[in-house]
Amino acid sequence: MERRRVVVHGFVQGVGFRFAVERAARSRGLAGWVRNRPDGSVEAVFEGQREDVEALVAFCRQGPRGAMVERVDVVEESAEGLAGFRVTG
Repeated sequence: MERRRVVVHGFVQGVGFRFAVERAARSRGLAGWVRNRPDGSVEAVFEGQREDVEALVAFCRQGPRGAMVERVDVVEESAEGLAGFRVTG
């Protein structure tokens, strides 16, 4: 089980970024969450199989149509055993 926390910087709010991440995460069976941050970035946590987690990190580097990703910060963390994937905040 792998866990990554990502913070996506750029024009990533108001373009459906969180909901695109949610769809992609659920389609791969990942657990975690995604939320907007007050500074205009989007933060997400993904837990699951390594290849699925890495695929979501790669997705965040591109984002959905309309997003302009400038930078993605990725931190490896210990898995907590989350269940389900949700959009928060």
